[in-house]
Order: sequence, then structure tokens, then C-alpha cells
Amino acid sequence: MGFSNIMDSNSYSGGPSTDPDIEKLIEARTHLLGPAYRLFYERPVHLVRGSGSHLFDADGARYLDAYNNVVSVGHCHPHVVAAITRQAETLNTHTRYLHEGIVEYSQRLLATFPAELDQVMYCCTGSEANDLALRVAQRYTGARGVIVTRDAYHGNTEAVTAISPSLGGATSIGPHVRAVPAPDSYRSGADVAARFLADVEAAIADLKAAGLRLSCLIVDTFFSSDGIYPDPSVLAPAVAAVRAAGGVFVADEVQPGFGRTGETMWGFTRHGVVPDLVTMGKPMANGLPVAAMAARSEVLEVFAREVPYFNTFGGNPVSMAAAGAVLDVIEDEELMANAARVGTALRDELTRLAADDPRIGDVRGAGLYVGVEMVTDRESAGPDRAAAHDLVNAMRDRKVLISVCGAQGSVLKVRPPLVFSLSDVDWFCTEFADALRELR
Repeated sequence: MGFSNIMDSNSYSGGPSTDPDIEKLIEARTHLLGPAYRLFYERPVHLVRGSGSHLFDADGARYLDAYNNVVSVGHCHPHVVAAITRQAETLNTHTRYLHEGIVEYSQRLLATFPAELDQVMYCCTGSEANDLALRVAQRYTGARGVIVTRDAYHGNTEAVTAISPSLGGATSIGPHVRAVPAPDSYRSGADVAARFLADVEAAIADLKAAGLRLSCLIVDTFFSSDGIYPDPSVLAPAVAAVRAAGGVFVADEVQPGFGRTGETMWGFTRHGVVPDLVTMGKPMANGLPVAAMAARSEVLEVFAREVPYFNTFGGNPVSMAAAGAVLDVIEDEELMANAARVGTALRDELTRLAADDPRIGDVRGAGLYVGVEMVTDRESAGPDRAAAHDLVNAMRDRKVLISVCGAQGSVLKVRPPLVFSLSDVDWFCTEFADALRELR
């Protein structure tokens, strides 16, 4: 585990607020919800309305959302809102009854995957989807061993907490889990794929030495919580080693999926691999709790035969209507092409700013998913968590919302809705340049 955990990165530390209404709301929230919840920023934001890539606080001030992938097609998109409303006015029930919605959506969703991934199961959250994937992998392989990356986050059920080292705190990875370093393309350079393969092979050997056979390798295909590593060369050799050892590959697409990279609908496609199981969640229905696991039918068959599965809310008609509307918007508004075009402009401008600022060690990403690595100096490439923290909060004060990721919390995480525009890029980079100058 790194210097900080994922929940405490960029979190409110309890300092006094200059706004008595904000202070009162924080106090009530803490009293009613308990202390486990975290708020973003040293000065929490009280948001009341959203539209596209913009948010508005209780005083009417406008913010640029450069972080939120949950509402992937933009806050309160009218097409999605209309689809939810129509279906909620008509019927909402569970999947033990026949309904066209889940069949029609499943056909559309599976058409975005390689033909080998031919069945899908529904739930409500990415955590549930990853939990289900672990169960399916264990039934198929008859094994329990799991390999993850060192600062991975895969959710918050008991099973996936055990494979989420970035949670930190009192949680710990399970004895059946081995964590390998993420493929750090910034520091490893051309050797990144070979090093990742060697680390995965060493983890397989270590599991075997402990009397554990390999069930699966599960990774976020953009290595999001590890620090955002988009190099597409790293997965294929490691996946081949996993399959040779009897395991399966689970692609966690909760963050990179649904066109975010601008190149492909799914992050794994960039790596030239076809997973055995794919999990997805957050952006699937633009804010409604919808998640799924796509599978090769031969991998799913053992679980499906032996374990009756039912999820009361997973795949309900309203959720399917919302998810279908999201696919409509991605297609009709050409949001993958927008992510590619606008994301390139954003990285180009950030790279230009980095050229004149030695605190920025690296700008990396694809589409509308960008990591900006803050370093103590470029020679040592030492992570600068304090600089990242200060920049995130300086941007918040300029009404631009981002966060951090990585083992040391030193990578600025820029992950806006897919409707982000070139004018949003101008807004973002203007404020970012001013924040850099202020903190120099």
C-alpha cells in the first residue's frame, strides 16, 4: 500500500468553513451518516444542479466538472432523463418476469464486444459486478488465487475489498491475493511490458508455493487508481501467462469503458486482448445504479448451472431504459470521437504547460482520461503528493473539479464527462496555468 489510501486522497480534513450554512450541513451529515464517509476538498462543495459538463452550487456559482465519469454523457442529459421518466411512468419490476427492455439492451450491449463475449448478467454496482466475476472465475477454474495491481480498487463488498489494496485503513488484501506493481510507463519506459509480465509470473509462482492455484488476474484496463497508465502493450503477455497457469482474465471497465479512451468502446480492446469476463458499472446509466458482467458463455456455464442467481434491482426496466439511452447518446452525439478530439487538445495544452514547469513530470492518457504526474524533480521522478494536493484544492477554489490517484496521491486525475468541449479545455487550462503560477 502506498502513502495514502484512495478514500483519504483529496479528502476533507475537518477544517473550519467560512460559510456557516456549509458548516451546518457538514455537521448534520457527519451526525447522521457517521464518520466513515469522506468529502472531497479542503473546502467541500455544496452542489445543487448540473447540466452537461457544468455544475452549480447553492449560491448559483458555476463549476467545471473535470472529474465525473458517472454521468458520462453529461449531467441531466435530457434524452436519458426522458427515457427514465417514460419507463418509470409505465413499469418497473424485477427480472423474474419477462420484459423486452433487458433483452433489447443486452443485444445492443453485447454487440459492442468481441463475439466471444456472448452473455451478460446484471446487478447494481461495480462492486457487485466484480464480486460476481470472482465467483464465476472460481467456479470455472476451481481455484481461489487472485492477482491484482498494488494500488487497485475494485469495490467495497467483503470479497472485492480483499482485492482492493488502495482502500488501506483497517482493510487488507486476502491471503489468496497477490498484488503486483502497476505497469508504470513513466518510470519503466520501454521495459514496462516485460516487467509487468515478470511480476505477474512471480505472483503465479508465489501462489503456487503457498498451495494456491490461480483463479484470475483482474485489472482496471487503464490502471486508474494505480496512477493512470495507458500503455496498450502491457496486458497481452501477462494475460497469456495467466491462461497458461489455468486462470482467467477479468477486465474491470468501470472507469475506462463506454468510449472514454476515444479510441475504442472498451479499454481492453486497446491492449489487443479478449477477456474471459468484463465488469462495468458507474457510467453505464449516467448516474442510475446499473452494473453488469459480460462473459464468455463457456466460462459462465459452470456457475450458471450450479448457482441460481437473482438480483432484485439488477436489470430492471427503468435501469435498462437509462442504459439504453446512454448508448443512444454515445452513438448519436459521436461522443467517442469527441473524447478523442477534445482529449488530444487537453493533453497537448497540458504538455505545453508542463514543458515550462519542472514540477510536472509526465502528462499521459487517452481520450478524456488524463493523468498529470507531479514530481519533486524530473531527474529523480520522485512523487510530490503535497503539490498534487495543493493543485487540486487551488483548482477547486477556481471552480474546476479534479482529484488525484496513484500510490502516493501524486497524479492529478482528469476524467470529465464525455461531452467535455474545446471551450471547457480552454477554461480548464486557463485555471490550471493560473494555479501553477500561484503555487510556484
